[in-house]
Amino acid sequence: MSVSTGSAHSPTLDTIRMVEDFIQEHSGEYRRRALWERLPRKVMHQTFKTIIEYLLESNKIAIDARGKVCWIYDPDLARRYLARKDLRIR
Repeated sequence: MSVSTGSAHSPTLDTIRMVEDFIQEHSGEYRRRALWERLPRKVMHQTFKTIIEYLLESNKIAIDARGKVCWIYDPDLARRYLARKDLRIR
């Protein structure tokens, strides 16, 4: 999966992590625009949109019925699931 959309707005890993951390801390509090306006550092809007698209595609976030951005990724659950002995990868 590529983070780049082919534009000059490719986010750095540091910027992606900053957005991820902010969303985790404020899960379900803000809609996209309000979230973008409240980030700890300024991010170009196109870059922010690219990050949101990436986080949606990677199932780390979801947008609820009210348009609020929610963190849904649970790495501990994923690890427990993958560690199950009865899990067969095909």
